[in-house]
Amino acid sequence: MQGKRVERVVIAGGGTAGWIAAAALVKQLGPLISVTLVESEEIGTIGVGESTIPTARSFHELLGIYEDAFMRASQATFKLGISFENWGHDGTRYFHPFGSVGRSVWMGDFQHFWLEARRQGLTNADYGDFSLEQNAALASRFTRDGKPPLAYAYHLDAGGYARFLRSLAEAAGVRRVEGKIRSVPVDAESGEIVALELESGERIEGDLFIDCTGFRALLIGETLGVKFEDWGEWIATDRALAVQTESTGPAVPYTRAIAHCEGWRWKIPLQTRVGNGLVYASDFLSEDEAVARLLGSIDGRPLFDPRPIRYRTGMRTSSWSRNCIALGLASGFVEPLESTSIHLIHVAVTRLIQLFPFAGTTAALADRYNAQSAREWQGVRDFVILHYKQSERADTAFWRRCRDMPIPDSLAERIALFRESAMAYQGGEDLFRVDSWVSVMLGQGLMPRDWHRVAELLKPGELGQALGDLKKGIAATVAATPTHDAFIARYCAAA
Repeated sequence: MQGKRVERVVIAGGGTAGWIAAAALVKQLGPLISVTLVESEEIGTIGVGESTIPTARSFHELLGIYEDAFMRASQATFKLGISFENWGHDGTRYFHPFGSVGRSVWMGDFQHFWLEARRQGLTNADYGDFSLEQNAALASRFTRDGKPPLAYAYHLDAGGYARFLRSLAEAAGVRRVEGKIRSVPVDAESGEIVALELESGERIEGDLFIDCTGFRALLIGETLGVKFEDWGEWIATDRALAVQTESTGPAVPYTRAIAHCEGWRWKIPLQTRVGNGLVYASDFLSEDEAVARLLGSIDGRPLFDPRPIRYRTGMRTSSWSRNCIALGLASGFVEPLESTSIHLIHVAVTRLIQLFPFAGTTAALADRYNAQSAREWQGVRDFVILHYKQSERADTAFWRRCRDMPIPDSLAERIALFRESAMAYQGGEDLFRVDSWVSVMLGQGLMPRDWHRVAELLKPGELGQALGDLKKGIAATVAATPTHDAFIARYCAAA
């Protein structure tokens, strides 16, 4: 297609992925391209993703979205991290906070100072006790105006989020076409997609096509034949149940991820309801047993029957093929444990805007896009696998399978590096920072055998004084912070 100017972008499918793509493309490239989105009201969307990570904020800033308006429209609350419960054994808990933990220097990250302080008997505090976000979350406190500022993300209603983005996109010029796709014609010579043909007979022609058709992957998979790389050998879960319930108390500013005998369940508080779900492996638990387990664990009245979702974890071997880019579930899926699905859509659209093929798609552009995308997906994959592989649970066949399974070399190297030297790192396309890797590794019981001795350079008494001052400063900041509920009521309460 090189040499053919790309002006007409056609998005197949709506939902979260489709309307994120539409809003971003028209907001950033509107004068240069036209954007048409095809979706059918008869086709439901997965819409499970009710939690984000802090990168969502910069994406919204890119689109000029007013935070309070978006939060009202999507019943959103704030999120400071994830509480992992029962991942060691029933009754255990650790927190994966956003933001930085403690203070680091160029020679060594904070975990080295913390480990040395524990060796010297200067502190018995947990690593996460030196996180402002963790302390604020567990005290159910929040503000946007603190100093230092909190690192935060959102809990949101995925359907409300998609509707909000649709309103922005259509106001900026996106054309929406209602209808089901009947066929996807391909040029016999080039192999490029030329149009979407609808059941109504309408033909939507385009130069660049974005596949947001969910797990079906109608364009990238069924039409262009791009293969799916399955990660089931490392992530055994393949089913989820989702149900919403009435709220029974104030919304806390964190997600709960609670392990059970064959997987885990989530609890995500919104302003007027709670999102609940159960993730499990069908090889170890039947759907009827999963439904009973979920309904037996929720608080509040269910607003509908649990909705079953089947999935495969993995990614397309190429997210960009010919003149088609797959987004969202069409490009791949890593289960929702670390709330990465919406981020992966955001960053993919941003990458597409940066590499947009105005003069026609080329192998060089597609290769660059696919290489960056693959590294990012693999980094998220490894981070999720870490939770299962390093769990101290061995009480069921499922958890023993996770403990004993082989893992990707890339993750094995990270684990060995941390075990032997307390070293962690963030690579070029890595989503998760050093603090996140350390929080989860320590939380899952992986204690380093040695660490950098940078802390021994401090004068006697300095290390203990520094850690004590950190904890006092965090406690004072949290005490002066409004409650999460009070801040939402003042700032972004939904009607």
